[in-house]
Amino acid sequence: MTDFESTNLFTSLPLAADPHPYYRYLQQKGGAVRLPYNGVVAAVDYEETLAVLRDDDRFSAVNAINGPFPPLPFVPEGDNITGQIDAFRETMPFGGLIASQDSPQHPRTRSLLGGIITPKRLKENEEFMWKLADRQIDTFIDRGTFEVVADYGRPFAAMVIADLLGVPAEDHQEVAGLVASTSVVPGTIGAVNTAVNPLEAMGMRLYQYLAERRAQPRSDVLTDLAAARYPDGTLPELADVVGLATFLFAAGQDTTVRLFTAALKYLAEDPDLQARVRADRALIPNLIEEALRLEGAVKGNFRLTRVPVKVGDLDLPPGTHVMQLLAAANRDPRRFERPDEIDLDRRNIKEHLSFGRGIHSCPGAPLARIEARITLERLFELTTDIGIDAAFHGPDGARRFEYEPTYMFHGLNALHLRFTRA
Repeated sequence: MTDFESTNLFTSLPLAADPHPYYRYLQQKGGAVRLPYNGVVAAVDYEETLAVLRDDDRFSAVNAINGPFPPLPFVPEGDNITGQIDAFRETMPFGGLIASQDSPQHPRTRSLLGGIITPKRLKENEEFMWKLADRQIDTFIDRGTFEVVADYGRPFAAMVIADLLGVPAEDHQEVAGLVASTSVVPGTIGAVNTAVNPLEAMGMRLYQYLAERRAQPRSDVLTDLAAARYPDGTLPELADVVGLATFLFAAGQDTTVRLFTAALKYLAEDPDLQARVRADRALIPNLIEEALRLEGAVKGNFRLTRVPVKVGDLDLPPGTHVMQLLAAANRDPRRFERPDEIDLDRRNIKEHLSFGRGIHSCPGAPLARIEARITLERLFELTTDIGIDAAFHGPDGARRFEYEPTYMFHGLNALHLRFTRA
């Protein structure tokens, strides 16, 4: 039995690979628990986590990405620190990104997505995905093996977002390369978070596109994005539109690739599960939901208390960092029966919190589900079986997998698979 009393969630490499024994330990202590380091309180059960996610009035998202690192640039004063948060927001790492914005700015920024993720664009984008999936699979189909992250996931996800935003087809490879070369995972253990935007190069390229479209409009999606306005009719600063589009690239690529790898790992390790889903492809959406619940890309994110508030049994003053452990809530036995098992017939299969809740729920959730479904459909169509490549991960019963060393996100560094071509 591991002694978790002094475990540091933010520095423990073993927890990066498998945090669930620690999460269960925390859940036994209550719905919310004071962590022994960095002044963080963790919401660990489903109900408390959901309540914090939905409460935009008493919790600010200004620290959503970085949490307590670095410390707040101000000393909380009084019973409501909203004014201090607003005054110092621009000095806080990632404080201006949509994921860190609060009302009224967040819904105002999010409204611009209405010009990007429209039903028409999603339909056109889905048609592009079917062809793209086959093109990407063609690069390794004759080999009988592939590595999910590098050979399929990253190039596929990056080009899906490029197409969604209307990047010209001749520039897809360039843009995908920019995303891959500049992507940085927040919350990396042993790394120092900074205010440097990890997607600066991508942002510069998008700025060029959108500046050109504002100066010389065309009949294309980029022009629609460049001309998008706030609900009150105001034309946003170009930098705000670029920031939103760049964030879509970062979030859309990383989280979707982790979903691919999680779903394929479950299928490759469980021949009976794979046979069932192959025989009844109507089960693919349920498999995706269970992969999201069990291995969601985001293990946790943060909120900052604006006012005195109670979380679980704890009374918290303004300025407290609250971490919502989504991965713990998704396996809360009080919410999900047999929480550590895949159950394709689970009655509440869509109640997981992997895409968040409230005003910050993931706007790309429908897109991620479509990408995963198409990926599995095409791999099933073009192969007869998929399994773990023992040459890289070891034999059955002694598998070796390496996970990203981060306390915020969950995903394999690589997943090597072998398959038989249909």
